[in-house]
Parts: sequence; C-alpha cells; structure tokens
Amino acid sequence: MKRFALKTYGCQMNVYDADTLRTALLRSGWEESDDDSAAVVIYTGCSIRDKAEHKIWSDLGRHAETWKRSGRPVVAVTGCIAQNIGKDILGRFPWVRVVSGPRSIGLLPDALAQALTGGECIDLRDRDASAYHAIGVPPVERENRWKAHVTIAHGCDNFCTYCIVPYVRGRFLSRAPREILDEIRQLVATGVREITLLGQNVNSYGADFSDGYRFSALLRDAASIAGVDRLRFVTSHPKDFTADICDAMDDCATICPSINLPIQSGSDRILALMNRSYTLERYTATIEMIRDRFPDAGVTSDLIVGFPGETEVDFNASVDALRRFRFDLVHTAAYSPRSGTVAATMDGQLPEEEKNRRLNYVNDLQRGIALEINKSLVGKRFSILLDGFAPRGEDTLQGRTDTDKVVLLRGGRGEDLGRFALVEISEADHWCLHGSLIRFLD
Repeated sequence: MKRFALKTYGCQMNVYDADTLRTALLRSGWEESDDDSAAVVIYTGCSIRDKAEHKIWSDLGRHAETWKRSGRPVVAVTGCIAQNIGKDILGRFPWVRVVSGPRSIGLLPDALAQALTGGECIDLRDRDASAYHAIGVPPVERENRWKAHVTIAHGCDNFCTYCIVPYVRGRFLSRAPREILDEIRQLVATGVREITLLGQNVNSYGADFSDGYRFSALLRDAASIAGVDRLRFVTSHPKDFTADICDAMDDCATICPSINLPIQSGSDRILALMNRSYTLERYTATIEMIRDRFPDAGVTSDLIVGFPGETEVDFNASVDALRRFRFDLVHTAAYSPRSGTVAATMDGQLPEEEKNRRLNYVNDLQRGIALEINKSLVGKRFSILLDGFAPRGEDTLQGRTDTDKVVLLRGGRGEDLGRFALVEISEADHWCLHGSLIRFLD
C-alpha cells in the first residue's frame, strides 16, 4: 500500500489545494498515514512572508536521519514556496524528490508515484504563468466534514509592490462557473453545509470573461444551490468591491454578512507606494457602503506596518484608521521583503526592531477594539454551525456566527457536530465568544 502524509501551511487556498490532492490520492489507491509510516510526505507551503518559509526549512530538515537510514520518506514540496525557492530546496535536501508549483498540482499524483521508483528529481515548477493543470476532483476528503473551501480563481494581476503572489501563483484566471457550481453540488452531497469561495481577489472574478458574468452572479448562483446553508467569500479587494455584491448579499439570505477588506495602510502615500490602486477616501466609501447596507456585518482587514519609507506620520495614519473603522479582526504583519518584488529594492527599509515596535503597538490597539466589540455582544443570541472541537477543551465545541465570530460552547458532544445551534453569548475574549446552548435549529 502506498502511504502518504500531508503537511499544510499558510492560507485557505493551500488548504483547498491539499484537500484536492488528498482526494485524488485516496481515489487512486493511496492510504493516508502519519509521518512515521508514510512512503511520501507532502508539504504544501506558503512563501508570503519570510517566517512562513523558515518553518518549512526547519521541518524539511527533520527527515535527515530516517533518509540516511532507510531512504524514506520521499518528500514532495508544493505550493507557493515550491514555486519560489524549489530549486534551492532540491539542492539542499536530497530526500526532496518532487517540487511542484501551485498551477501544476494536477501533475503531482503521477509524479509522486514516479518518485517512489527512484530516478531523477522531478521539477514541476510552473513554466507558464497563464496555464493551469487542474487536479480534476472536488475536495471531498477533508478534515472538516461540514465546511469546505472552493477556489474560484487562480493567480493575481494586481502586482502590489510588496506581494509575491503574482510571481508564484501566476496570472489571474477565473474558473468556469459551471465547474465551480458542479463542485459545490458534489460537496453538498457529501454533507457540507457551509461553503467559502476563495481567491486572491474574489470580487475580480469574471473580469477575464467576455460574457459579463461577474462575481455577484456567481454569488447568486452558488447561494441558490439546495443544501448550501451558508456561503462565505474571501478575500475582497477595495478597488473591486461594488454595489452589486451588496445587492446579491441582500437578496440571498445564505450569503454571510462577513467581509474581509484589506486596508494594508492608512496613508495614501504608502498605499501609492504599495500600488494598491485606491485611496483612504475610496476605502472609506466602500466601508460605509457595506455598513450602511449591513449594520451588523463582521468586517475584518489586513494591515502591514513598517513598509519601506513608512514614516511615523504614515504609521499614525494606520493607527487612526484602526480607531476609525473598528474592525472585528485585523491580520497584521510587519513588512517582510520578498525577493523579486519591487518593494524589496525600495529605499527606506526599516530596522526589524522598529517594525516590531509598530506591530506590537497596532496589535495591542486592535486587541482592545476587538474586545470592546465582542463584549457588546454578551447577552445576544446567534445561530452557529458546530463544526469541530475547540483546540483546547475536550468537552468544548466551536462554531462561527454568520458574521464570522468564533463561539465556544462547553458541554458539547461529538454527535452534535454538523448541526446548527442557537446560542446565547455569556462571555467575550478579544478573539472569541463563549456561549450557552439555547436549542438546536435542525
């Protein structure tokens, strides 16, 4: 029996890629196992920040002893990190026999079988930034039975100056609507109740079509599929978030009022250096449109501090933006230079200690804002999909509100997973809510 182990790091798109790969391997006769008994260990890795790459480097090194002793396991690396530094990985670790770019994932199952027979290393890094080799199966074999991701577009054409994504995931390419909708139907047939549509910029979906079919139309069609109880989407780009998306959300009750809208900086000068294609004024108008239409919507964002040339004035503009917009959650990061991007060669690179000081400041500020927002929800009732056990707490289940708030529920039972529950919020932390069960809704 051919056995494999999967190690997945990074964004939800990597999770989706890993789940499709798992499904394809299981369908072709492989068996999933742990590292110790696997013939092949597959790393699906991220290269967005330097810290993510270091984690993979460290984990790859752990196979040295068993490789020297038995010539196993064969290791494969796929995803953004393989596309970015796959050549270096092959040169450093003799047990890495396959590297594959994210757009060549469909070639990976055959390459893994070939790698087990020995021979030369197999380099499947993407050569054509516009091509895509699909794996051809829906991700029905997942760790979570009730929630699934569906990628709707590959790559990105925005070329933000700090971002490596266009270089490692290629040019923007929308998947065909029929393909996406058929995949959702197959997932629902396996028991999935919540779907999250994925893309680097989901609201750019259809921009490469000639028939006028756009993201709002896909939202409506996906929401109309029987069995889709909740529909989410990430991530949105402020320059492409238009009123027709709000119209679709308003018309389709299953589309969750939860929106991730990365701001990245509160300074127009820095936004221009980042090539973000919007100003703070335009971003403000978009946020106001969303909150006017959906006053209780959960709005999250992304923020980079310490971008090259960011002055204290620029940084304070970002701080002011956090205080003004009061996001439910912010994914913050200190700027990390990525080789090959424009920003990596810009003047004004800030010292690490200064970037970390700024990061710690905004993290402390945002934690306080999130705690205030969450405390205001104590006593309120929400419907949540119980989708798993909490990371710490054997008798605690977790789920999310339609606004994407994590809710922990004590005293849960495994047989209740996959059900919708009405809960009353009893306590709030900055990152989650605690609730008590009122009743089940199904």
